[in-house]
Amino acid sequence: MQILYAIIALGLIGLAFGILLSMAAKVFAVKGDPRVDKVKDVLPGANCGACGYAGCVQFAEAVVRGEADPAGCIPGGRDTASALAAELGLEMAETEPLVATVFCIGDNEKAADLFIYDGVEDCAVAGIFNGGFKACMYGCLGLGNCVRACPFEAIEMGSHGLPVVDQEACTGCGLCVNACPRDLIKTLPRGSNQGHLVLCSSHGRGKSVSKVCSVGCIACKACVKACPQEAIDMEEKLAVIDLDKCDDCGECVPVCPPGTIYPRTAIPRNLADVESRPAAAVSEEGS
Repeated sequence: MQILYAIIALGLIGLAFGILLSMAAKVFAVKGDPRVDKVKDVLPGANCGACGYAGCVQFAEAVVRGEADPAGCIPGGRDTASALAAELGLEMAETEPLVATVFCIGDNEKAADLFIYDGVEDCAVAGIFNGGFKACMYGCLGLGNCVRACPFEAIEMGSHGLPVVDQEACTGCGLCVNACPRDLIKTLPRGSNQGHLVLCSSHGRGKSVSKVCSVGCIACKACVKACPQEAIDMEEKLAVIDLDKCDDCGECVPVCPPGTIYPRTAIPRNLADVESRPAAAVSEEGS
C-alpha cells in the first residue's frame, strides 16, 4: 500500500511540474521574427557555410537582423540575393559570379614523387610526412580534400591525379579553397572566361622546379617580356597574370618554356572532358 501511495505522489508531483513548465514556456516564450522563415524559404538550403554562418537558418537570422548581406549566399547567386532583397525591402549590392580554378597541372606524369604514400587519404595529413610525397612542395597531392569539402559535388579527382572542377556545377562558394592545405585553388570571376592563367603555384627557383615538375613555372620572365599589355608580373618567383589587363593576345603562351600558361577557355569544364581524351591531350590543354 505504501508503494502505491509513493507512486501516486510521484505522479502528482510530475504532473504539477509538467503544468508549471508548460505555463513557464508560454509566459517566457521568445517570439521569433516571421521574416526569418520567409528568408530561409528563399535560400537554397545547402547549409554549406560559405556565407560564414553555420547554416541557412543562422544566415537568415543574420540577414533579418541586418548583420549579413543578402548577397552573402554565394551558392544562391544573384537570383537568391535579389529575392532576399525584395523580401526585406533592401537594396541589393552588385555581385559577380565566381568559379573555382585549380592552379596546378603537375599530374602523375608531369610531377615526380619522392616516395610511395600509403597513409590517410588527406592532403594535410600527408603533408606532415617530409612535407608530402610529391617532389614539388607546392604541387597538388591529389588526395581529395577539395572534393570532400564541396557540398555541390562540383569537384572530382581525375585519373591523372588532379582535381577537376565542373564549372557548370561550381557555385564559387570557396569551400574548396579553404580545404586545400597548399592554397592551389582560387575563385575567379566567371564572366566570359577571358584571360590567360599561369597554372602553377610554385615559388621555387628555375632549376629546382624543372627537376621535380616538367610543367612548373621556372621564373624565367619570358612571359613578362613578351606581354604587350604589361599584364604579367613576377611574385616570389612565380608569374602572375592580371586578368583585368590581359586581352587574350596569347603572346605569352609560345614563349613559356615549360608550357605553363593557358587561356581560361582551354580549361576542361568537367571531368568527362578530361577522361574522354588521351593523357597527352589532357596535358596539352592544361587540365
